[in-house]
Amino acid sequence: MLQKFVSLGFSLLAFVQPACGQNNAANRLGHCENPKFDREVASWLSFTVPAIDVDSLRRLPPAAVLLLDAREPGEYTVSHIEGAVNCGFDKVDQALLDTLDKSRPVVVYCSIGYRSEKIAQQLKKAGFSKVFNLYGSIFEWVNRGYPVVDAFGAPTTRLHTYNRAWGRWVDNTACEKVSAPGTYKN
Repeated sequence: MLQKFVSLGFSLLAFVQPACGQNNAANRLGHCENPKFDREVASWLSFTVPAIDVDSLRRLPPAAVLLLDAREPGEYTVSHIEGAVNCGFDKVDQALLDTLDKSRPVVVYCSIGYRSEKIAQQLKKAGFSKVFNLYGSIFEWVNRGYPVVDAFGAPTTRLHTYNRAWGRWVDNTACEKVSAPGTYKN
């Protein structure tokens, strides 16, 4: 048990370390594998909240962080990272946020990281002490081949990509791209 606790401590230390930077550039951890997508993601973010990359998040024990999905409920229902809780974006679930432990590490994600950065900024203003934005968010998670689950917790290859323009950044050919009002295939 002590060994697991020490291992978790070192994982969290590596995870929290990037937050110590004083300027926004220091808040960037990781990159997207597709250089064009990486540039697109970086162009949308202000890095006012420390970013964590998908590989670092994947290596953390699930209980180490609270995952918040800042996409709309319809996007979350199609698929999400296992264990994530949907807080929404246009209509943030304030009642949910009010119940959260402000000292627990929180990783917020959306499609690419823009909406999640905005929610993470709100969390920091509300007194959350360990808030991170998932760089490249669920698009990069799926691009790296990491699993997502549907509304019932079952593994799925479907991903809500918002629309065809944003869906072009999901280059995992095993992924079925879904958008409102229907689906499309490349």
